[in-house]
Amino acid sequence: MISGLVKGAFVMDKKYADLKLGERAAILSIFTYIVLASVKLFIGNSTGSQALKADGWNNFTDIIASVAVLIGLRLSQKPADKDHPYGHWKAETVASLIASFIMMSVGLQVLFQAVSSFFSQTRQAPDLVAAYTAIACGAVMFGVYRINLRLGNKINSQAVKAAAKDNFSDSMVSIGTAVGIFGAQLKLTFLDPLAACIVGLLICKTAWGIFRETTHYLTDGFDVLLIDQYKKTILRTEGVKAVKEIKARNYGNSPVVDVVITVNQQLDVTHAHDISSAVENALIDEFHALEVHVHIEPDEDK
Repeated sequence: MISGLVKGAFVMDKKYADLKLGERAAILSIFTYIVLASVKLFIGNSTGSQALKADGWNNFTDIIASVAVLIGLRLSQKPADKDHPYGHWKAETVASLIASFIMMSVGLQVLFQAVSSFFSQTRQAPDLVAAYTAIACGAVMFGVYRINLRLGNKINSQAVKAAAKDNFSDSMVSIGTAVGIFGAQLKLTFLDPLAACIVGLLICKTAWGIFRETTHYLTDGFDVLLIDQYKKTILRTEGVKAVKEIKARNYGNSPVVDVVITVNQQLDVTHAHDISSAVENALIDEFHALEVHVHIEPDEDK
């Protein structure tokens, strides 16, 4: 039987390899967002479309978020050292937290400009070039979404999957922007700044979602439903009488589990150690745990 230590080392090596692959998704997103943001801001200013300019600023915040993910992925690959004995897995989360503050400030600025334009008495319908630009950019971003989603599923990276979801929402925002511009052409000029308001709200909503998720992670929050699944797996392990205590937290995208189990008090040390190893292997195999710490106590149930 391969020991839990060896399997844990294998999981860690795979995590480093997955982080390298995850960089490709971040780099692709950064390049695409730079191009699309530049095009949207230029066309938006040229045609007077508040919605397209707001969409361009939305992509600008995505550049910041993608750069944060890339920096985090790079820093997370640094091995453990004297000051970081558990490694640098949380660097990506810290970078995402910083990005959420920047995104919120941009979102509020876009919202302020859109509301000001909404109440302006000199609104004019933007040129249709703005609508066609939004549709083309939406199609490009949908292609990026498909690529990143496939890569995220391949390496089981929550960060890359989250980036793919953001790509999809950006694609839909661009389509919504086009709808607002087309509506403005039908003398409903309020639709263009209204679409810009919606984009500003979406930026703020995304920033809040990232802030809430990262703070939950950094404060060692964990899914209680997963804890229940871990407990059921442990109880199915031969020789385990009960689970007295179980805790878990994340390092990167992999859990670290601390568990206290009880075994037959008549067992010798060797047999008790074998049960401990079996618990470690079960959690590593089924849930890709990075580390499992098992404490054994004698079962006192008569």
